[in-house]
Amino acid sequence: MKKTILLLSLALAVIACEKKTEAKEFKTAYIDTAKLMEESTEAKDIEAKYKDKSKVMGSQLEAEVSKFQSEAANFQKNAQANGMAWAQQKGAELQKKEQQLTYAQQAMLRQLQEESGVELDSLVSSYRKVIKDYGKEKGFDYVFGTGEAASVLYAKDNYDITKDIIKLVNDKYKSSDKKDEANAEKK
Repeated sequence: MKKTILLLSLALAVIACEKKTEAKEFKTAYIDTAKLMEESTEAKDIEAKYKDKSKVMGSQLEAEVSKFQSEAANFQKNAQANGMAWAQQKGAELQKKEQQLTYAQQAMLRQLQEESGVELDSLVSSYRKVIKDYGKEKGFDYVFGTGEAASVLYAKDNYDITKDIIKLVNDKYKSSDKKDEANAEKK
């Protein structure tokens, strides 16, 4: 009898101490970050800007490469006629020019990567702020990212807010362009 009372009181104590946990539903969504960067107008404009800049810088370098190729062709024609000493001296000069062209090309690529990297980092940072504000406004508990740096391996399509965010950032970018144009016209 004592055992039964003891077990009953222990069971009551366990039941009394047991806290009821509420299962809270979390409101979640996700964004395909790769798609966001591919389809946002500002990201496309940055990409186009650096493609154009690359073409301009590349055309300057192309002229020097053509000149070098012409000199190299002339060197091969004149090497036997001008002798071994001339060929060695001219060959050393051509190697030095080739090395300088290689360094110039690498410096150009590095410069373009650094400049575009700074702009893209700034863009990503501003998109994070937009997403954070959007998430707060819509009452999301979590907004996940998918794409190249995937942190979501699967989600239902109805949780995808990528299109909403693309529209939001594109509208914001368009309105800032209009403000810039209005300011430029005032000056």
